[in-house]
Amino acid sequence: MSTDLELRTSINDAVKRVALTESRVSAPVSAVADDEPLNGELLSVTSMGFLGMMMQLEDDCGIVLPDDLFVGRRFTTVADVVDIVLAQVADAGTA
Repeated sequence: MSTDLELRTSINDAVKRVALTESRVSAPVSAVADDEPLNGELLSVTSMGFLGMMMQLEDDCGIVLPDDLFVGRRFTTVADVVDIVLAQVADAGTA
């Protein structure tokens, strides 16, 4: 069983890896800061790319990200995505 820190680190790395792939950037995960903008100097995630990221993260993490999770929220940094994925992974673990 993973500790909370191990789980957060795993999700953090997954989000960064998917964001790098979607941005078509060849860089190590360690080059992406938690507060890295999804659309900034390093990453360049479009709205369609964001949808692709969410689908890939659903597959990678074995979760479903329901549409209502996105209502009224803004996702501007890697940490924003990590938080929502982490919450869904935690919910799936208690369901």
